[in-house]
This record gives sequence, structure tokens and C-alpha cells, in this order.
Amino acid sequence: MKFENTGIEKKKADLVRLDEVMLSKGLVREGQWDYERVTYDRKFQLKEGIYYLRVFGYAAEGEVDTHKATIQLMTPVLGKYYYPHGVEYGEDEVFPKTLVSQCEKILGELNSEIENFAK
Repeated sequence: MKFENTGIEKKKADLVRLDEVMLSKGLVREGQWDYERVTYDRKFQLKEGIYYLRVFGYAAEGEVDTHKATIQLMTPVLGKYYYPHGVEYGEDEVFPKTLVSQCEKILGELNSEIENFAK
């Protein structure tokens, strides 16, 4: 499921500051990056299954490994985890309404906070 028009997909931000803000909302980058891309994940374990809110980005300037990069954020997604295949984001997936609402709230808060330091 894509979260369209959150405002996040229009933002560019400093990687170090972005890491801090994402972590404050429970989204972690950990090892999910390479020199040009980042993925921030927040895991939700519900009785219906395991879900991930993901915010992707790529280095518009600099490189991720140097911690001196400007990240262009992309459209956030919500996916459901299936063992052993991984996370599915398809339109056929059904997501609990309370989870969708919670994710929309998190994304709204993130957008507001990133606005304060976006480039």
C-alpha cells in the first residue's frame, strides 16, 4: 500500500538529522542502505500478522556511507511480511484500518518535523 501525497516524497534532508527524526518515530535504518539508497522501517506485530511501514530514499548529493548526504525521500509504503518470501506491498493486500490510521499519523508527524530542516 502506497501512502500518496504525504508531503514526505517532496522532501530532501540531511542524512544524520533524518536518521534522528526517523528513529524518534520508531523507523530504523540499521543495515538497510548502500552508497546511494536508504530504507527506514518500522515493524508492527499484530494478531493479523507482521507489517512494515517503509520510507525509502536515495542520495541526491553525497554518499550514504560518509554520513554526508542529502536524501531525497520517496513515497512511503506499508507491506505485510510472509515467511519465507518477504514483504508484499501489492494492491491485493488487506491492511487493518487501525494500522493504516496509525501509519498516516506517524507520516504526518514525520512530514512536519522534516519540514523544519528540509532543503
